[in-house]
Amino acid sequence: MNTDIGSRTAQESMSGVRHASDELLQAAGNAVNSTRSFTNGALDKADDKVRGLRNSLDPVVDILASQAQKLARHSLDLASEAKERAEQSFQRAARVTTRYVSDQPLRSILIAAAVGAAVALLVSSSRNRNRY
Repeated sequence: MNTDIGSRTAQESMSGVRHASDELLQAAGNAVNSTRSFTNGALDKADDKVRGLRNSLDPVVDILASQAQKLARHSLDLASEAKERAEQSFQRAARVTTRYVSDQPLRSILIAAAVGAAVALLVSSSRNRNRY
């Protein structure tokens, strides 16, 4: 009879352990499901915020691109104006030089000879320096 009681007690203990194990397993499953649900909610919120941020940045990017295009256009216009001014200045200098040469031919030849001599002297002295 003691063996029957001992056997019944062991079975009851084993049943209690199984029951506790099942409850623990169910609680772990509930925790996993709860964590999964919380994580999915957090990811959905983050996704919504990223989309909102992206939508708010799109107009800023468009504005910056538009301003960059305006600045590039303005820079090209300024460069074109500077080129035109330089061409006009060069043409004016060429006209003045041509008029001077035609008005003062002897003086122009002497100036040209002096400039040529100065250039020849500079070239000659730079060659002498390179030899030593």
